[in-house]
Amino acid sequence: MLKRIISAVSALLISTALFTGCYADLPKNDNKINIVCTVFPAYDWTKQIVGDSDNINLTYLLGNGADMHNFQPTADDIIRISDCDIFIYVGGESDAWVKDVLLNAHNKNIRVVNLLDVLADSVVEEEVKEGMNAENNEDETEYDEHIWLSLNNAEKCINAILLKLYSDNENSALYTDNAKRYIDELKSLDSDFHKLFDNNPQTLIFGDRMPFRYFIEDYNLDYYAAFTGCSADTEASFDTITFLAQKADELNADTIFAIENSDCTIADAVIENTKSKSQNIAVLDSAQSVTNQQIDNGVTYLSVMQKNYDTLQEVFQWWENR
Repeated sequence: MLKRIISAVSALLISTALFTGCYADLPKNDNKINIVCTVFPAYDWTKQIVGDSDNINLTYLLGNGADMHNFQPTADDIIRISDCDIFIYVGGESDAWVKDVLLNAHNKNIRVVNLLDVLADSVVEEEVKEGMNAENNEDETEYDEHIWLSLNNAEKCINAILLKLYSDNENSALYTDNAKRYIDELKSLDSDFHKLFDNNPQTLIFGDRMPFRYFIEDYNLDYYAAFTGCSADTEASFDTITFLAQKADELNADTIFAIENSDCTIADAVIENTKSKSQNIAVLDSAQSVTNQQIDNGVTYLSVMQKNYDTLQEVFQWWENR
């Protein structure tokens, strides 16, 4: 319901922005390829591909740290998309507003990358696991939008973005070399994750939302969580907290996981309802709310995924030494 309300508000804003002659309000970059990305991973993948190329103008829409699930584009955002050369977005329910923007775009030749379409059969539906605080989805199919949390998916998406950049023939060789070098780095980290989980097959317990479904699938893990990854809920029922606490006891789990920007209230409540009340809380970063300031400070998609590896490695060392 919340997403439908946001979509309706966005549709009104889109109509206002596109039909009130606002194009002169934004600076033009006529000699550059203008690329607009909704989410941070797509922005950073593109940034890694184009490297030092000086004919790219790259825009990241969610740079204020907004959650994509309740993001509403501003009038300036809509105009940037409408007038850009390449637009890259996830393509799930959270992006329902995109259809109207593209339909009424000023530039009728926008090259569009819908990442869910790129992944096609690799896309999975949101999963309601035992014990979850589940929203009523009114029997509608909703696909998990956090596709970038699979390093394998990242490689496919990078190649799709690279193809859209090929019309810039002057720099196509540079882009290809950059993409290959970057994908090799991602494959190396993927190999590290496989080694880590081959030696530590585990069930992860999230006292939080759980946007890591693609990550879980890649490494044949299992999990329990308070909410799905796209849930708008912030408070878990007592039944959910009790269920997760019982699972922690049953699995002898020393760690309850939370995601970035969480106040860990639910994770704390789960721990308080276990027998030992002594579990640690570990935070995994879903890379869905990275800010421009963090980017300026050096945060990249690869650094976020490396940090998740480091966190999990530390957790497994705790478990081995208990």
